[in-house]
Amino acid sequence: MPDAGDKIPTERARELRALAHDLSNALETMQASYLLSQGELAENPRRWVEMIDHAAQDAVQINRKLREILRGES
Repeated sequence: MPDAGDKIPTERARELRALAHDLSNALETMQASYLLSQGELAENPRRWVEMIDHAAQDAVQINRKLREILRGES
């Protein structure tokens, strides 16, 4: 187990921050599913579904990258 004084190397921390940011974006887009459950939409619902699907795929890829990094660090 890492010591409390251990720090993540700067480049690794930068990479993890970027992945966390991308994951946050993907998850926020997926929240658009709430809009689909609320009455009629002015825009084509298919576009929303495609955005949500793309965001879900992004989230899966980001999660895989994070797991690879963490596997390599442990």
